[in-house]
This record gives sequence, structure tokens and C-alpha cells, in this order.
Amino acid sequence: MGDGNTSSRGGNSNSSNRPEWLQHYDLIGKIGEGTYGLVFLAKIKANRSKSIAIKKFKQSKDGDGVSPTAIREIMLLREITHENVVKLVNVHINQADMSLYLAFDYAEHDLYEIIRHHRDKVNQAINQYTVKSLLWQLLNGLNYLHSNWIIHRDLKPSNILVMGDGEEHGVIKIADFGLARIYQAPLKPLAENGVVVTIWYRAPELLLGAKHYTSAVDMWAVGCIFAELLTLKPLFQGQEVKGTPNPFQLDQLDKIFKVLGHPTPEKWPTLVNLPHWQSDVQRIQGHKYDNPALYSVLHLTPKSPAYDLLSKMLEYDPRKRITAAQALEHEYFRMEPLPGRNALVPPQPGEKIVNYPTRPVDTTTDFEGTISLQPPQPVSSGNAASGGMQGPHVMPNRSVPRQMPMVNMQRMQPQGMSAYNLASQAGMGAGMNPGNMPMQRGVASQAHQQQMRRKDPGMGMPGYPPQQKSRRF
Repeated sequence: MGDGNTSSRGGNSNSSNRPEWLQHYDLIGKIGEGTYGLVFLAKIKANRSKSIAIKKFKQSKDGDGVSPTAIREIMLLREITHENVVKLVNVHINQADMSLYLAFDYAEHDLYEIIRHHRDKVNQAINQYTVKSLLWQLLNGLNYLHSNWIIHRDLKPSNILVMGDGEEHGVIKIADFGLARIYQAPLKPLAENGVVVTIWYRAPELLLGAKHYTSAVDMWAVGCIFAELLTLKPLFQGQEVKGTPNPFQLDQLDKIFKVLGHPTPEKWPTLVNLPHWQSDVQRIQGHKYDNPALYSVLHLTPKSPAYDLLSKMLEYDPRKRITAAQALEHEYFRMEPLPGRNALVPPQPGEKIVNYPTRPVDTTTDFEGTISLQPPQPVSSGNAASGGMQGPHVMPNRSVPRQMPMVNMQRMQPQGMSAYNLASQAGMGAGMNPGNMPMQRGVASQAHQQQMRRKDPGMGMPGYPPQQKSRRF
């Protein structure tokens, strides 16, 4: 399927029933699966060197067409442009069954696979340069989103992609905007959207039942990812309770309290207003934890810049938690080794290069999600073959938490970092969001804004932010 020659995939020779857009792609195989649907790796027939990831959405649960979640993701991705955010290349829809397909630039790696490779394969820590470069780029992309009033709400290693080929080698791409949302008062409580953020990366205010929350929930998730890059394992690995719309996650809170200590109203004044803090007095307020110490878990000295930055990301009070803009200016990024645009470049000349495997590809599944009757085809060309894979590789389900050749690029110089202080950038509007970051305004037309709001009432902004040119460092 996907190459116009159906005899090689699925055993179905009737290609005339396939939509026209599908004839422009050669399907390689499935590379991901989640609650939203499936993700496939494909080649553009007109340019075989170009690899594309095609995300197929399941039909709406209401059975009346395209999922509102998919519509929101498309609307957001069409309006944002940044080097560290995944690029939406095209949108396809099958009129027959209203199935929706989004085409993205393909990234060979993600942080989950990089972490797992170091933990399970090479049994060694990720070098400091790579950790710092990955984190800096993640914060850079997140700062762009937050300055444009977008909360991602599902940051985790598997949603942070890393380009593995071409001029963008080693560049981070924040992906999967299915839970992303515009936030700005006045807006109805975001808690009405249901559960957000995979549990191991979920902020304490969410776990305690907060009705209103801000971009600070993303920064908590970044702190968890930072710790995972340093230790190669999830920092707060709780057991998730399921079955109700928003169940109380005591075990996840317990994992957090054991490392960070017990929160107190003195340090977090609004804590007393959170529903679960009020209602579960015996198991939360009454439980005491002995000798919690984040630095001992991470094997960092309390005075180190890395520990200082991480502790500010994992601040209990979301109003005190460091913002992405502030984190980019932290001392940690001004010390050697300095972060660079290519996170996978060798940290020092002569050091051993880590050859990360590309994403596994299941070559037995077609675009409809059915199993091919033909034997699996080995990946033999292009980006998909750069990891030397042969035959089918079954992908894990990425909707749940999981255990966890280089280009010589010039590294970023210290003076280049100040350019990313949004408060000093020309052309920024005076509006401030709850994270105290300036918001860009003034590009989208009024008619377009009204059209956006009609399609997605959740976008309650008085003026949708403009596109921002991506910067390179």
C-alpha cells in the first residue's frame, strides 16, 4: 500500500479505490501507535530522499466525523512555526470514512529511545553536552509555545523528537499536540478538559485536583525529563489508578513526596485550596516522609547549577516555578560544555560517537492498520535504513508511560544566548501571560481570528498570536 502496487502489501490489488493523495507516498511501515491512532513512515514518490511521518487519527467517538482533538491539533500547528516544534507538512482526509491523516517531517529518534539506548544497550550516562543541548532546545521550543499562550500538556520523552539526518541533525522537535491548548483568562477552567499529562510527568497541582492551571505544568514535566536524562530512569514512577474520569493518584503523589518532601502551606499558600489536599487529610496531610533529598537521587551536589535549575523546575508552588524564558538564562547553560544546535555532535574531538538506532518500523501493517498477507519487507533505503534495521520491529504503545553519523556543528557561544530573552526582543507586545512572558500580537486578521474561534471555542484569545520566525543558535 502507498506505492501504487498493492500486490506487495496487504494482498489487495484493487488500488482504484484508494484516495488520490495516497498515490504520492510509498509506505515503509508503522512506527507508532497510541490512543489517537497510528503513525506510519513513508517516502514521497517525487523525492525519495524525503521521509515523512503520517499520523492517522481514529474516527471521532461520537461517530460524526473528525475528532475535535485532531481539529485542535491541526489549527495549532498551522499557526506556529519554530525550529524546535514539529512541522506539519500536509493534511489529508478520506471522504469515504472521514479518516484524517497528518503528514510531518520525519524524525529518526526521540528522547525515550535515546534514554533507553544508554540505559539498556551501552550502559553509560548521556554525556553532559548532549543533555544540556537537548534540554536547551526543549526549553527554547517550549518558550516559544508559552509566549504564544499555548500549553502542551503532554510533555514526555516519547513526545520529544530528535532529527537524525540532514541539516537539522540533532535538532529537537516538540511533537504530539493532541492535548495542547490555548490558555488566557477569561477562559473556563481547564480542568473541564479532563486528565492531562502522562502520570509520571504530571505536576502536583494537577494531582491534587486544581481547577485552574497554567504553563507551569509543562515546566514540571520538563524537570522530570531533565532528571530522566541525567539518571536514565523516570524520577517519579507511580502506579496509575484508572477507571474514573479523574481518579485520585495517591501513589504518584507518594513518589513525589518521598523525593521532594512534604509540601506545606507556608511554602505553597494556595495548597489549602486544592480539592484532594482538603478531602484526603489522613493519607496526604497526615503522612510524614523521612529525609527526602532530591540531590541524593540524582547524585548531584546541592550547590551545582544543574541541581539548582532542576529544583526550580520541580518547585511545588506553580507561581514560583521557573518559566521556560527564565530557565534559558540560567547559569547551567553558561558553563562548559556550552549547548549547541546539534545535540548529537560529539562533545569533544576524538570522543566516541554514539550511534543511536532509528525508530523501529513494523513493515507488516498497512494504512488501515491491518496486517499484511505478504512477508515483511526489509527497510533498505533512505532515512529508515540508517539504523541498519532488517525486517519487522513491533512498536510499543506510546499512550502509556514506558520504562525506560554525526555532523560537526559549531556550538553556541555565551553571547548568543541573550538573544533568546523574549523581554528584550523587538516587536513583542505588552501583554503578559501567567508565566510572566511577553506575548506576540498583531499578525492574524480579525476575520481569521473569528473563524478560528468558531472552529475551536476553546481558543478564547482576543488576538491569536502570529507566526514567529525560527531562530538558529
